[in-house]
Amino acid sequence: MSGLVLSRRSITLALVIGLGAGTVACKKAGDADTAGAVDTAKIAEQAMIYGFPLVMNYGVMYESNIDTTSSQFRAPINQLANTARVFTPKDTSVVTPNSDTPYSMVQLDLRAEPMVICVPAVPKERYYSVQLVDMSTFNYGYIGSRTTGNDAGCFMVTGPDWKGETPKGIAKVFENKTQFGLTIFRTQLFNPADIENVKKIQAGYKVQPLSAFLGTPAPATAPAVAWPAIDKDKAKTDFFNYLAFLLQFIPAQPNEAGIRADLAKIGIEPGKPFDTSKLSVAQKAGLLAGMKAGSDKLQGQAKTLGKMVNGWSVAKIDNTREAVGDDWLRRAAVAQAGIYANDYQEALYPMVRADASGAVLDGSKSSYTITFPASALPPVNAFWSVTMYDGKTQLLIDNPINRYLINSPMLPDLKKNPDGGFTIYVSNKSPGADKESNWLPAPNGDIYMVMRLYWPKLDQLEGWQPPAVVKAE
Repeated sequence: MSGLVLSRRSITLALVIGLGAGTVACKKAGDADTAGAVDTAKIAEQAMIYGFPLVMNYGVMYESNIDTTSSQFRAPINQLANTARVFTPKDTSVVTPNSDTPYSMVQLDLRAEPMVICVPAVPKERYYSVQLVDMSTFNYGYIGSRTTGNDAGCFMVTGPDWKGETPKGIAKVFENKTQFGLTIFRTQLFNPADIENVKKIQAGYKVQPLSAFLGTPAPATAPAVAWPAIDKDKAKTDFFNYLAFLLQFIPAQPNEAGIRADLAKIGIEPGKPFDTSKLSVAQKAGLLAGMKAGSDKLQGQAKTLGKMVNGWSVAKIDNTREAVGDDWLRRAAVAQAGIYANDYQEALYPMVRADASGAVLDGSKSSYTITFPASALPPVNAFWSVTMYDGKTQLLIDNPINRYLINSPMLPDLKKNPDGGFTIYVSNKSPGADKESNWLPAPNGDIYMVMRLYWPKLDQLEGWQPPAVVKAE
């Protein structure tokens, strides 16, 4: 899916893999008070699932916008950062990164006043989108080709405490129910030579406080926040402390009253340190057991997000508050599979790890083909792509031709089949000079591929199937 900056992958691994050892080590100590351990375990399991996206998002936020010493630091909060290139293997802050559209990003602080996002006129043939994501990782709105068109315009984003009128010059207001939130701009790149055009569009993106937009005095500055440092080890050992810290910026919605009350029973309260000294030995064991149970559940759920079609998992993700409701497991599974995934109306993400026979894709053992008939190309209003990742890390891979994907803008340069369709050659080594135009280099090991359909034609999706990945003869 997509993806910014403690490595999301690092946090994911710490939470869904690294917890097992701690759980096993503490189980014996809990024998004296089984009831206390069980009760604590049940709540800890809920907390793990409920809090996973929040802590994962904070890891991204900390490295991207807070820790200026991080190699992945982008810009301070409320300052837009443009990346005038597509992602490469050097970008390790997010799993399954998109390498189709150069990114621009800003972390919004909405506590003092709303922020205004202005976009320039974008040529009609070029797709762009601005995805609005809150601290809980819910999508709460879109600006761009699909939703607001390619004309210039200004849009206001408000926080949960804002009460006021919509000022003149604002085309639409988006309400973020949390006090901070990530905004992700994606601007289509047609080919490497097109990057200067993308830079011009990125230069036209503008993010400013409402007072600056109106030319009025700024309100009082919001209190400074003592952001706690986070890394993969701290995320594992201090998960509930991070969760409690973050909840102070995420007002509970009506459907969260129950889960918040349960969290408080074991000491997870907004803005308060999580103190394990108040728990018995058995409860501490239950805490670890619950975390492990929660991580196991979300791993399993992430694998079943979509239906299987020709070996591809095709999920219609709708990660809005309205669609998710109180299905916290669903929200957590989306975060693990690809945090900040677009809603399916904006982009659809078929994913594959196995060939047509069900065997795991492995570039060290086999080569594969993916054949698109001319009459069955992905149905999109914008464009589509197939991107290659290392199956273990879910990151882009180094390869001799620096090609990480094949997408629809490349169609004129692909070698065609007799019917007008084309075949993608998936292999660790070159398939031969006559096929290199269609070569998607694979890792020397487990393969993971993601297809992206930007602005899919929803009325045609039911009748379309991604083609199977076939082991080459």
